[in-house]
Amino acid sequence: MRGKMLWFNEKKDLGFIHTDEGERLSVLGPAFAGGRRPEGRCAQKEVEFAVDATGAERQAENVVLVEADSPRRARLRGRGGRTSR
Repeated sequence: MRGKMLWFNEKKDLGFIHTDEGERLSVLGPAFAGGRRPEGRCAQKEVEFAVDATGAERQAENVVLVEADSPRRARLRGRGGRTSR
């Protein structure tokens, strides 16, 4: 599944994800794949995860932060300090 982080408290090792389907799921620190927890502000960061429905409350597990591709910069044409003759 995919969604976005709502928030993550590093001290409490707890946070929440808003799924693309509109569900709000809790996520514990150990549920992040490879131990890569979000640092600092993480609201609206894209995540991929699975849902654990074995307990009383559905929780996110195997959470992975999706790295956003940086947009390509436009090339400048006809500039660059050279003069044409």
